[in-house]
Amino acid sequence: MGAIVAIVGRPNVGKSTFFNRLIQRREAIVDAVSGVTRDRHYGKSDWNGKEFSLIDTGGYVVGSDDIFEKEIDKQVELAIDEADAIIFMVDVESGVTGMDEDVAKLLRKVDKPTFLAVNKVDNSMRMADAVEFYSLGLGEYYPLSSINGSGTGELLDALVKVLPEENEEESELPRFAVVGRPNAGKSSFINALIGEDRYIVTDIAGTTRDSIDTKYNRFGFEFNLVDTAGIRRKAKVKEDLEFYSVMRSVRAIEYCDVCIVMLDATRGFDGQVQNIFWLAQRNNKGIVILVNKWDLLEKETNSVKEYTAKIKEVISPFEDVPILFVSVLNKQRIYKAIETAVEVYKNRSKRIPTRKLNDVMLPIIERTPPPSTKGKYVKIKFCTQLPTPYPQFAFFCNLPQYVKDPYKRFLENKIRENFDFTGVPMTIFMRKK
Repeated sequence: MGAIVAIVGRPNVGKSTFFNRLIQRREAIVDAVSGVTRDRHYGKSDWNGKEFSLIDTGGYVVGSDDIFEKEIDKQVELAIDEADAIIFMVDVESGVTGMDEDVAKLLRKVDKPTFLAVNKVDNSMRMADAVEFYSLGLGEYYPLSSINGSGTGELLDALVKVLPEENEEESELPRFAVVGRPNAGKSSFINALIGEDRYIVTDIAGTTRDSIDTKYNRFGFEFNLVDTAGIRRKAKVKEDLEFYSVMRSVRAIEYCDVCIVMLDATRGFDGQVQNIFWLAQRNNKGIVILVNKWDLLEKETNSVKEYTAKIKEVISPFEDVPILFVSVLNKQRIYKAIETAVEVYKNRSKRIPTRKLNDVMLPIIERTPPPSTKGKYVKIKFCTQLPTPYPQFAFFCNLPQYVKDPYKRFLENKIRENFDFTGVPMTIFMRKK
């Protein structure tokens, strides 16, 4: 379970540039989905072999200055609640502003590790100007330039020293997390499952301060159910900011095997649900989509088929995801939901024997080879599934650099047609033989 680091500070001090610098080395590798980082505010980074999730709290607020002040306070409070460490960014060009002082006041009250990053320090004169930030009362500061990267190393060295160690304890049981925006029916879903059931074994107070793990045994299958529903108790936080529910879901998602993404049929598959979906997809988790409160929709105007098609359009190209229509209140199909999650879990750990994979895939490739580039023909000789926690396949060929995304997607679709990987993201690599 990686640590979470939040970057806070007022607008235009360079938080996003800094954020992009930290995640890009990895993004280039991790996010092969045709260059679309659908969610600019969340990424993974690592330094000296220590991996952490980075949350950029910038870019959520538009409006006048006084709105800004309130919003920034909210973001800082959220970061204080949720993150393991905080990077507070200020800008040497504008010096200490009133808003910086407000943020510093909030940060001085907490005992979380806080790093004061003074940005835009790119010459020795500015180095001297940075001294005034001592007045914020946050101790040492780290002068850096997020544009050219100077000084970021020192900050990261100090940062990874204080991050909590990864503890791989935890039972070996699969973990299913129920995620979605507030009021989608997550708690009721879990209560309906557990409620009158005597299947429940134990309640473990969750590792995430407010999420509760419930050990659950059904269909002869035992797993942990992670409830993220209790996660926004703070009256201070307005529900409307997408950022919050995503940030709150980050831990649960990173930490589970299958995400049960729950949405309210009357609200649709909106931006916030999509963010949670992409987060799960980018973390290569199994996914099941539950459309709750289906009974409340006018049946004449809404068909399951159309609704499903709409969702698939949004989540494309990863469309091979189970979408179930449930009513938690009337207990319709809620056990089906869990059964489906169990199937997805099994799909995620499925191993296709190499020989079988080649017997199926090579004839397909022969019939539809990769398109030739500049008169060069790609010959794919062999493929195998890599020994990783989720499905990744390597195809060995003479010119891996010529195989583009559309053909990789074609291969992925053919694998999906022939072997059941429903609900599970997969990665296709081209390797030199």
